Amino acid sequence: MYGDDATVRRILTELGDTWAVVGLSSNRQRAAYGVAAVLQRYGKRVVPVHPKAETVHGEQGYASLADIPFDVDVVDVFVNSDLAGAVADEAVAKGAGAVWFQLGVVDEPAHDRTRAAGLEMVMDRCPAIEIPRVG
Repeated sequence: MYGDDATVRRILTELGDTWAVVGLSSNRQRAAYGVAAVLQRYGKRVVPVHPKAETVHGEQGYASLADIPFDVDVVDVFVNSDLAGAVADEAVAKGAGAVWFQLGVVDEPAHDRTRAAGLEMVMDRCPAIEIPRVG
């Protein structure tokens, strides 16, 4: 498992409340939409990152992490595993404190690069499942 309980708790409770959610659009059928709503209920600011740059859950969207004009604490990644590594690299460049790959998203080299850059990293877990446990 990539991200022990202590790392999960640190990301959810200590690293800050601004979460860029890569892959979040206004499509209510997508997992990112529901997960973002849960994060908001727990006090997180959810920033949509999607090529359409849509406003979702009341927050302005951006086409890329680099387009966000403020600091981001955590980058939550809802893209296929083959695209996730590039997003992790963008999160490092953005200065995020952590990267979270959703359930089913695994890229071991990206995990190693992200950790080597000093960021916290979780893969193949969902913050909407974890946050009620650590609250």
